[in-house]
Amino acid sequence: MNRTAHFLPTRHALAAACLLGCGLTASAQDGARIVITGRGAEKAAIAGFGDGPLSRAPLSAASFGADQWADSGVTTLGGLTRLDASVGDAYNAEGYWAILSARGYTLDNRFNYRRDGLPINAETAIALDNKERLELLKGTSGIQAGSSAPGGLINLVVKRPAGGLRQARIEIREPGSVLGAVDLGERFGPDGRVGVRVNAAYERLESSARPARGERSLLALALDAQVNDNTLLQAEIESSHQRQPSAAGFSLLGNAVPDPKAIDPRLNLNHQPWGGPVQMNGDTASLRGVQRLGDNWRVVLQVMAQRLKSDDRTAFPYGVYDANYECPQWCDRFAPDGTFTYWQYESLGEQRNTTAASFTLAGQARTAGITHAIEVGAMQSRYRARFNDQIFDIAGTGRIDGTLATPPAPGFTDANTDRDERSNEFFARDAMQFGPGWQLWAGVRHTRLERQSRRTSAASDGLRAIDYQHAATLPWLALSRDLGAGAIVYASWGQGLESDVAPNRARYTNRGQPLSALKSRQFELGAKFESDALSATAAAFDIDRPQAADAGACGAADTCTRVIDGSARHRGVEAAAAWTTGPWTLQGSAMWLDAERRDAADASINGQRPVNIPARTLRLNAEYRVPAVQGLALWAAWTAESDRKVLPYDPTVAIPGWQRADAGLRWRQTLGSQTLTWRLAVDNLADHRAWKESPYQFGHVYLYPLAPRTWRGSLSTAF
Repeated sequence: MNRTAHFLPTRHALAAACLLGCGLTASAQDGARIVITGRGAEKAAIAGFGDGPLSRAPLSAASFGADQWADSGVTTLGGLTRLDASVGDAYNAEGYWAILSARGYTLDNRFNYRRDGLPINAETAIALDNKERLELLKGTSGIQAGSSAPGGLINLVVKRPAGGLRQARIEIREPGSVLGAVDLGERFGPDGRVGVRVNAAYERLESSARPARGERSLLALALDAQVNDNTLLQAEIESSHQRQPSAAGFSLLGNAVPDPKAIDPRLNLNHQPWGGPVQMNGDTASLRGVQRLGDNWRVVLQVMAQRLKSDDRTAFPYGVYDANYECPQWCDRFAPDGTFTYWQYESLGEQRNTTAASFTLAGQARTAGITHAIEVGAMQSRYRARFNDQIFDIAGTGRIDGTLATPPAPGFTDANTDRDERSNEFFARDAMQFGPGWQLWAGVRHTRLERQSRRTSAASDGLRAIDYQHAATLPWLALSRDLGAGAIVYASWGQGLESDVAPNRARYTNRGQPLSALKSRQFELGAKFESDALSATAAAFDIDRPQAADAGACGAADTCTRVIDGSARHRGVEAAAAWTTGPWTLQGSAMWLDAERRDAADASINGQRPVNIPARTLRLNAEYRVPAVQGLALWAAWTAESDRKVLPYDPTVAIPGWQRADAGLRWRQTLGSQTLTWRLAVDNLADHRAWKESPYQFGHVYLYPLAPRTWRGSLSTAF
């Protein structure tokens, strides 16, 4: 999608970045064939140092499994905001791809997502039905990715073959979504050396913001073969489809934040007679081979291809403009009377293709009394994006109550931007055990990026082809101390990499020129504890990220210069805990965040908190297993966030903080050889009305309401 024509440089920057050593890991067992490990929620594949437990890794990471999604009502990547206080909404619209933040930094859908450890483009709807878990690495990710926004990485771990697996699920969600899904697995041959797993799902979608009826489907196949005791082969392929109108955001009314109680959260402003759905199709396939070399070493080869196709359409509310595209006053918000300009947006036939291949050599060695866990490797990835000319043209006037219908726009087209990228990466990591309880972790990643872009057709805006390269070496260091009794403390330091280029438009004096590499850095202090009944983590972090910005009047030719303008510094404390005692399980996470702009040329914005970032977030969950009824559990959840700023240049405008309570039950019932799992839940129990996020996106203020009270129920069976 490129909903930026006429206003901003295109959003289609290149995907790329590479990751090895995260996701599914195969390890050699003494005297046994290679087996799949690192699959449990307690493993730390995303951490990049093998498949050790999260409780021993010197960094902040979390893993969320399918049972947690089912209880919490997570159906898309955007649902991660329910599970961890460090993850927030960042223009997270229904019917569109999820856009999230971690530690206050917006994750880039082109750079910050992985699938079984390899880079993918997340500018699409990603189905979770064939995913076993989601892994979240918090903080700068230079150890794991050549180029990515700071804040964190998300890795999707695909379900692999399992013997004798027969599961089916049906789910109904208010106001009318219905899902049916099956998960089937079996092993064949001597000792079950060949495995197969099939996941299929179909859902009729009905968004809480109506009208937004749609559908989605998924078909996925995973295979593996234990060729011999030393060789494991794995393959998988999936095909997904989603078709649904997206939900448009509300906005300021002049200089005022509208009262959320006066707004119907079920109203979708993206509803005009000429409107249409966003359609996203995705096909992904991967092949992985693991070869054991003796008792302590292994080689892992992995390749993946992702093919995305999409048609993006919306009736886009954007400022108040006249027929000549002039905006005298309310350019980035609605007018005080609730009117705004509808823009017809269409970008059809979008194609985004990603391929990646990786090689890893991993093993253990001992020198001078120090035990080393070593990984070295290389990866190459390619990204190719092809688009057609797009429509982003004024259609007419809309109103915040959705009562005005407009004719379609004349349909004038604007050039889009095709993009290509190649990334070559080399890395080395070593976890060194020396002395009683001390461990030193060190890693380095060298990345070479090549990026090109060109217009889809001749344009009068001065935009020409861009071709540039970047190379950087990113270090990462950590020291941990085992305190015994399941407790460790650690300190870590690392860097992350991003790149920026001045748009090749006539108003820029340095048009088409890349800026210096944007190297973020993070320092973190943390502590972890793990026992049979209690697990807890706490971390204090400090991330400083260079900020690219426009300097100058920027209203005519050669009046604007793209520069590095200070930084965005985010400092904070995170804590998470889970405690089980008797029939009770209590879980929670919290984040306190001090985010501010620093050293900007405009001194008035220094010290200000960036837009759409709460200073405090809290997630609490309590579950009670009823002793009198076998298999019955009652649960309740509470989510709270503090206020969020709305405007990047006026810190006095903010949306208030909000809170939401959810509740539900789960009953596992055994009938002969069958296990039935019933779930019933209600989200936003009190039907609280609030603005949940305030993204300043595409140069415009958007306000998204908290979803209204919603009932959902499901039945899963294992047979």
